[in-house]
Amino acid sequence: MNRRRFLCSSLSAAVVGSVAGRASGLAGRPIDLAASGFRVANGVSGWPRDLHHHRFGVNYTPSKNWWFCWNEWDADSIKSDLDGIAALGADHLRILLIWPYFQPSPTWVSPLHLERLDQLLTLMGERRLDAVVTVFTGQLSGWYFLPPFNKAGSAFYTDDGLWKAQEIFVRSLAGVMAAKENIIGFDVGNEINTCWSTKPLIGDAWMKKMFSLMAEAHPQGLHVNGVDELPWFESNTFSPQALAVRPMPVMHCYPYWSGALKYGGAMDPPSTKLLAAMATLIRAYAGDARKPVWAEEFNTCIEALNEKQQADWLEKSVNAAIDAGVSWFSYWDSHDVDRKFEFNSLEYRLGLLTNDGRVKQQGRVLKQLAEAYRGKAVAFPKPPIPAPPVHRSQDVSWQWMLDWMGWKPKKI
Repeated sequence: MNRRRFLCSSLSAAVVGSVAGRASGLAGRPIDLAASGFRVANGVSGWPRDLHHHRFGVNYTPSKNWWFCWNEWDADSIKSDLDGIAALGADHLRILLIWPYFQPSPTWVSPLHLERLDQLLTLMGERRLDAVVTVFTGQLSGWYFLPPFNKAGSAFYTDDGLWKAQEIFVRSLAGVMAAKENIIGFDVGNEINTCWSTKPLIGDAWMKKMFSLMAEAHPQGLHVNGVDELPWFESNTFSPQALAVRPMPVMHCYPYWSGALKYGGAMDPPSTKLLAAMATLIRAYAGDARKPVWAEEFNTCIEALNEKQQADWLEKSVNAAIDAGVSWFSYWDSHDVDRKFEFNSLEYRLGLLTNDGRVKQQGRVLKQLAEAYRGKAVAFPKPPIPAPPVHRSQDVSWQWMLDWMGWKPKKI
């Protein structure tokens, strides 16, 4: 089941408690980032960023007005949000632009929205939070935000007029980002394969061209393509080989939407080792056992889990991923969504913090994990990685991961 075919996500929460575990024994011990080889410049973790040291961050969802805030701006609320996120030990945020808000015409990018992006990046920098900036979003939490000049399907990747509009947008954003020291880089968009699907041959050609543009526009950045799980599991828009060859491929891992629950319960290996298994699958396609991998989005999206269970899953999953050599972690998401907006019921309670800023149990666990591991060198597993699947499909890809886990479900 694909999360993005629905209006999506969040969990039922229970009372806040404490989670015992491997990371909690180290909680509270500050990491000397300089001693660990993690560069810090001007109060912000700066470029070049070491892809072989752990980082912890979140996908930011503003507590007031969600990402509709680009049109209903409240800097004071955003400052409060960022203070709460920084207090959890996050060192970076993935921020989601809404493409039609920023570029309602092919030849014009809104100066007001660029100014608000500038403000957000400044506020983040003041709190030592780095930013990865999405571009063609597109699709977010099950809703579709398509520009008036949208071209469907393959035309998104092949239409010359649309390419010119895309280039204008990227260069406009880069102009804002150039003056900032807390930029990780561009994310092509939020799971653009869910908005604009095509054959991998076409998608790969566009992606190569887009990354060349991004490297020219913002040469110091680490630029990624935040696809969902489908291109890794089956033939969908981009080939896994083209994605895996990037300096740091990213993965979005959700047990519910990836199909993990077909093979076990919420706390069984198909769920708690999904991050670890997907990272290994990516390295198999890369042909590199030491390829840095970024868990750019992860959560369960299992609505039946209460707050303590979600926190337990977070701890188990991140520890398993660290054992598997995953470098960076960006949890989905920072804040619960205000119920005044219409979303799928899952979406309202995925945050590390409630909508009014209370730290949830999973927020405390993320802080423990960040304090324990941030800045420490990634330890890559030594056993050889099996060859990737010869033919891609959901069933074949899952069988590959189950074999790697050593997990035999009762029923498949």
